[in-house]
Parts: sequence; structure tokens; C-alpha cells
Amino acid sequence: MPILPRTPEPKRHILTVALEDYFQVGAFHRMISRGQWYRFETRLEHNTRRVLELLDRHELKATFFVLGWIADRYPELVRQVAERGHEVASKGYYHRGLEQMSPEEFRDELLRSREALERASGRKVLGFRVSDGWFRSADLWALDVLAELGFAYDSSIAPIGRRFAGQSWRLLAHEHSGPHGRIWELPISGTGWLGWRVPIAGGNWFRQLPQSFLRRAIDRWDRRQSAPLVLYFHAWELDPEQPRISASSWLTHLRHYRNLDRMEQFLEYYFERYRFTTAADYLELDTTLDRPVTQGPAHEDEPLLRFPRRDRAPVTVVIPCYNEQQTLPYLNNTLVSVERKLGVDYDLSFVMVDDGSKDATWAELQRLFGGRPNFNLVQHTRNQGVAAAILTGIRQAKTEIVCSMDADCTYDPHELANMIPLLTPGVDLVTASPYHPDGAVRNVPRWRLGLSKGASWLYRRVLHQKLSTYTSCFRVYRRQAVENLSVRETGFLGVAELLGILDLNGGKIVEHPAVLEVRMMGRSKMKTVRTIFGHLKLMARLFAMRLNGPALPQPVAVKPDETEPQASRLRLRKPS
Repeated sequence: MPILPRTPEPKRHILTVALEDYFQVGAFHRMISRGQWYRFETRLEHNTRRVLELLDRHELKATFFVLGWIADRYPELVRQVAERGHEVASKGYYHRGLEQMSPEEFRDELLRSREALERASGRKVLGFRVSDGWFRSADLWALDVLAELGFAYDSSIAPIGRRFAGQSWRLLAHEHSGPHGRIWELPISGTGWLGWRVPIAGGNWFRQLPQSFLRRAIDRWDRRQSAPLVLYFHAWELDPEQPRISASSWLTHLRHYRNLDRMEQFLEYYFERYRFTTAADYLELDTTLDRPVTQGPAHEDEPLLRFPRRDRAPVTVVIPCYNEQQTLPYLNNTLVSVERKLGVDYDLSFVMVDDGSKDATWAELQRLFGGRPNFNLVQHTRNQGVAAAILTGIRQAKTEIVCSMDADCTYDPHELANMIPLLTPGVDLVTASPYHPDGAVRNVPRWRLGLSKGASWLYRRVLHQKLSTYTSCFRVYRRQAVENLSVRETGFLGVAELLGILDLNGGKIVEHPAVLEVRMMGRSKMKTVRTIFGHLKLMARLFAMRLNGPALPQPVAVKPDETEPQASRLRLRKPS
């Protein structure tokens, strides 16, 4: 009986997943520092489950490159990935590129991330991919460090453009030899086009380039190349509902968000046609962990809880909110940390003022804060402006020390720990100042800085106290000094008017240097041109007041529905 020829097995390729949250990506690292990660609404668990379900549907296994930071905070999630048969590999501890680290720091990062990942997964970590950027020719020393520490492979090379043009062997999977032995390199796959290398197998390129081009290129690779295709994607790329980072430029916005709603469909096309496996399985590596794992350390960026002092000073924080539905989860996470840190020395309460929002801000306030006894929720029946909302909160406060802050946290509210002690006897107001010599501004457009600094220069010519900033909403008030002040301007201008009236009436104001960040979530409500002319009119009125003495201005005429008593214009909601 003739022996039939053996049918060759289908070609196998390597599938990798970057397990990171949407706010940790390289596109945003100039705007979002590691110290701000805790503020964002996490989508990691939701997105990881979605990736695992996608892989299960197609009976595929993948290598998950994971940050050590994630493994320390979500160990059950990382263990679930490993228990579902996927490989766990290192993406470093924090989201940092090689240019941000010295060789010694890189070594420490590798050891720390590997320990965290092995502790969480219960499996040996043999692979690495740099978390931000890709290796350049000058970075290949990192392969020797990886080999020295016992890593079996790396996947940090992406031959893009003319990079590694003279080293054709680096375009495909190959072994790198160095003083500490050999290590496999698994480059991101690409194709030649007019003398340039174009990535074809995942990530941002997968969502930006025409699918017809990518499908032809990957089919050609599968038919002609003996080396495996190395395909990758990020867990957050399957999440079109993720919160939008409004601070991003239009180019960054395009890079991060375009075709998120189609990414799963793109992947399914290839998963149905090609066979994929993990890097360890392809290289026939054993990931069995042959040593016990140690217990993880405390999170260094989470404040240690101490017993609060019994003589804590009572302080109220007022937060005006107008169409801040998207921002409120970010605010909530920030306030949790503020309560932990400042709650040691201060008995904190909060007044959240919904200033007639047109979105679901009020419902979101109730969901996030309605059940907490130290939160008082107040709602204006119509939009009155940020200054009016702050004054409403001040009048609702039961404490003599009242702070105000923006819902978008463009000033770090933890800085209140340094501002509140400045409200000494005789001081009526402490205001944050990014334009103070010791202050700073980050990622704010230059044109906005120019307008704001120009306004401050003019206010210094009008008012008694020569401050660097007059328009900040981030302040600490002595309640009795401001609760009965009348302001004509109830919006952004009213914030400057409130300070100006206090100045002209002999109040003492102290300035504290602070850092102003660009708004991360949602959109600014300020109308720039209208605000510019409004400041000029306000300065003229304050100057006239200075010439005529300290008499307070009379409120302007109001519409009929504005003459109703305050109780009918506010709906007060206290947690049940």
C-alpha cells in the first residue's frame, strides 16, 4: 500500500499583545506623568477580558507584554492571562523609553518588572519589549543586558523607514550574539516600499494604513518568508468607548483614536486566515517557574494611611461643575487621594455645585458622591457661571476655611496642604499662581499663556497688591471675608472681580506658587474673545472703584427669574 505524503503543518506566526491602559501610552507621555495615572478611570480589566474573549473565539494563544506596575496592582488579572494559556512577558516596570534610562536604571527596571510579573503570573518571564518607542542602532547594548539577566528573547526592534537599512538580517527573527551569550530578536514585521520599510503587522499602523495594502503585504509574507510574522496590538485598541484625552493635539488624537471601532474587525480577518502562537511556544521555551515568588512591596505612589489627628482643622472644598460628566471619574479618583493625604491634618468636607449642566453631570455627581457623608451636592437650576457657583459653595460651607478648585484638576489639589497653612490670622485669601517665579505651566498653549500673563500685567496696574496671577480658581478663602461680597460678573471674570473687590477693600491676599497643567478631560468652557474684552471692562471698573474709594459695587439688573429667593433657584441635595 503506497505511503501518502505527509501534509505539512500550516505556517505559524507570533501574536503579541501590549497590556496597558489608554492613559499610559507613548502618545500621551508628554502630557500625563506617571504620578497622574491613579486619577484616570481604568479600563484595563474590561479591555483585557475583551482581548481574552477574542482570542478564545479563534482558539489562539498570544504573548502579553505587561508593565510591572500593572502586575503589582492587578495581580489577579495577570494571573488570569497566564491561566488561560497565554505567555506573560515584560514591558518594563513603568512606561519608559530606553533614552529615559541609564544602563543601570534599565537593569533595575528589568529585574523589578520580572519579579512583579512572575509573582503575579506564577510563570517564568523570558521575553521583553520596550514600552515606549523602539530600539535604534545605538540602543542595541540593551540586548546584551537582557542576555546577561537571562532573558531568552526581545521584540523591541521595528525597522521603520531607513532604520537598520544596512543590516538586512535585523528585519527578520534572528539571534543576536554578545559578550553575555545569545538572545533571540523578534522584530515587528514590515515590508519594503520605495526603499523604505513600512510596518504591516499591528498597532497604530494597523489602524492608519489601507487594509488592502496590509492584506496583500501579509499574504505575501506568509507565502514567501520562512521567518514568522510578528503581529502586535494593544488592549486599549479594542475599546472605542474609552475616555478621550482632550489635551492631545489633533495629530495625537488621530494617531490614538482613529479606527478604534474597527480594530477588532481588522484583527478577526487575520485570525481567521493565519495560525498564531506565543513567542515562547514558537521558540520552544519552557516558562515553568522553578523558584518560589516573594510577596509584593507596598505601592510607592499610594499614600500610607495613618490615624488622623483628633484636633484636625475643619475645611470645606468647593468644586463648581458645568458639563463635567466626562471629567468626574477623573476628579473622583483625585479626591480619594486628597482625602487620604490631607485627611490626616484636616477634617475635610466637599460642596459640589452643578451649575445648571446640560449633560448628565448631576446624575454622575449623585452616582460618585451621593452616598458619602462629607459631600454636599448642590444644583443651580440654570447656568450662572463659575464665580456664582463658587460663591454658592462658600455660602453652603459650615467652616471658616473654604477652598475652591476646578473640576478638571488643572491644579493639583494636593497642593492645598501647603496653601491652607498660609491662611494665617489677618489673611483673607490665598491664591495659587503658576506665573509666580517658583510656579510653572505645563503643556498649556503659548497663546493662552500670553493672554493670561498680559491680563495679570494690567491687573497689577489697577490693584493695590502686586500679584503674578489674578484669575486662578484654585484658592483658599476666609469665609467671613467673602461670603457677603457682591459681584457683577458671575462667570470666569467674577473670579478676578472677587479678588479685585477684596483687594480694594483692604483685604490681605497671599500668593502661593503652583503648577498649572493642561486640561486632561472634557473641554474648557471659556469663550476666549469674550473673556478678553470682559477683562478690559472689569479692569476699567475696578480702576474707577479705586479712584472713588472702597465702596462695594451694586449688582447689575437681573432677569425676572433671577430675582427669586435663593432657595427656589437652588436644588439642594444632601446624601441620604
